[in-house]
Amino acid sequence: MSRSMSPLDARNEKLLASLREKRELKSLQTIDGPMGPVVRLRQPDGTVREALCFCSNNYLGLANHPEVVEAGLKALRDYGAGTASVRFICGTFTPHHTLEERLAQMLGVEAAYSFVSCWNATEAVFPTLAEPTDAIISDELNHACIIDSIRLAGVIRKGVHKFIYRNNDIAGLEARLAEARAGVGPDGVIFVVTDGVFSMEGSIARLPEMRALCTRFNASLVVDDSHGTGVMGRTGRGTHEHYDMPGRSVDLFTGTLGKALGGAAGGFVAGPRSAVDVIVQRARPTLFSNALPATVAASADKAVEILMNEPGRVARLHANVASARKKIREAGFDVLESPTAICPIIVHETARAIAMSRRLLELGVYVIGFGYPVVPEGHARLRVQISAAHEEPHIDALVGALKRM
Repeated sequence: MSRSMSPLDARNEKLLASLREKRELKSLQTIDGPMGPVVRLRQPDGTVREALCFCSNNYLGLANHPEVVEAGLKALRDYGAGTASVRFICGTFTPHHTLEERLAQMLGVEAAYSFVSCWNATEAVFPTLAEPTDAIISDELNHACIIDSIRLAGVIRKGVHKFIYRNNDIAGLEARLAEARAGVGPDGVIFVVTDGVFSMEGSIARLPEMRALCTRFNASLVVDDSHGTGVMGRTGRGTHEHYDMPGRSVDLFTGTLGKALGGAAGGFVAGPRSAVDVIVQRARPTLFSNALPATVAASADKAVEILMNEPGRVARLHANVASARKKIREAGFDVLESPTAICPIIVHETARAIAMSRRLLELGVYVIGFGYPVVPEGHARLRVQISAAHEEPHIDALVGALKRM
């Protein structure tokens, strides 16, 4: 007996039909093998083909590094497949402490604490640390996890003042800080939050000027450096190192283990021990969600160890980034300038970005087109992402395929 179409079914079918008509419907690609500069894609007919991967966050090429894989396998044998508990009950394992101590050492801060995702980590920050009389000031291009954390803080802590400033607009930030300080008084806490690297633009936050303003207005600087950790700075410590700033110049970091740091999963909060301890005691995402699996914690810890011991890997990434940007621009494409590993090629229309992405895949190059609602209408792009694992022939093949667009 077939089920009649519900109002929800009807609405969803209408939306999907609209996306198909506008040629904006996304399709999921299935990778049949490890992540690397070349991946095996399973086709709808069951066959498998290879493609150069330029859409992964595997910035340091560590997702399939033998030592990272072996660390995870050993932890799987030693600690099992899952934690079966939240951290405060019986979900804290030795690999969690090892990873968190190494993360704090890498960033030059007092403490770190892991979560099953960076989304969970970020969601823990503002609903836990903000009080009803506080203010949160956010860059307009901040990641969705930051936006949702701020929204949730406003629901849980009714009365939190929220402000937005234009992307990297220091004068605008200063104005919002003055407004916020007048509203919360001398004892209220003001949080200024930004991405270190803006994931769709490939641009970076102006941290030195932001730090100066936060000091002047007695505000706390929070940086999500998910696309900066392992990428930015001479040794890959992050966006703060790019500016030669010590880790303690940022009041609180959030970050991911699922990009440069092994690419598995997980996230973290890092900063002063008091803030981390309050999150341990009060943050709902850790009190009501299972701990990061020990195998993932061990793999991520090994990835951080490799990052700290092999600065040449970061240098190779930087060289690849410079080469890719130069060659893409010489091929006649509008690629946004940045020192990051994200090279957005602006094509404006969402349908065009998706069509170009499909054509590139036909040519053996895996790049994703992004359009609305991920980016504003009229700002669609191909987001090319570079890895230390890429070699010059890979970059040349990418540019060759772009020339055939």
